[in-house]
Amino acid sequence: MKNITAIDSKFRFVIVASKRAKQLLKGAKPKKRTKTKNLIRIAQEEVEKELIEYNLITDQEEDGHEIGDDIFIGEKVKEEKS
Repeated sequence: MKNITAIDSKFRFVIVASKRAKQLLKGAKPKKRTKTKNLIRIAQEEVEKELIEYNLITDQEEDGHEIGDDIFIGEKVKEEKS
């Protein structure tokens, strides 16, 4: 994982800003002073000014399995004896 501050897509901007807004709503201190008291707008401004670092998680790190591992999700079906 590498720490990144520059946003490369509008989708990543929305995700990072929403996670930062949740932190602010839970009581985190803003990283910059602004005129607005709207925590969502503060989060957006922090992301725009590249004050927020985030990590990209690869598929491999996310699910804890190596790519190519056989993974079964669901219930095993009982085989009936005839």
